[in-house]
Amino acid sequence: LIVRRLVHRMGYRYRLGGMRLPGRPDLVFPRRRAAILVQGCFWHQHPDANCKLARRPKSRLDFWEPKLAANRQRDERNKVALEAAGWRVLEVWECQLRDTAALGESIVTFLGAR
Repeated sequence: LIVRRLVHRMGYRYRLGGMRLPGRPDLVFPRRRAAILVQGCFWHQHPDANCKLARRPKSRLDFWEPKLAANRQRDERNKVALEAAGWRVLEVWECQLRDTAALGESIVTFLGAR
């Protein structure tokens, strides 16, 4: 919701869900052929070493490690499929939601002029 409100406030209009697109992107900008994926740092294992939200579980590693690795592999496959279909993709990570000014700048850079 934070990303949706921010994008709307900046004057961009989007569609939700991208049902027919690989990975069902959260926000889709059809005219711009652009999609935004909002990823939870834990569930999608944010690769940034400074992200404290992407911590590894300490118990039941036999369950969590394959599950989280599969999530990351699926995300990468979906991103590649979107790009192969001619879409530009921006991944917004949960930890980036804290600094909405910086997030807004990266979204404007990604989407371009309104």
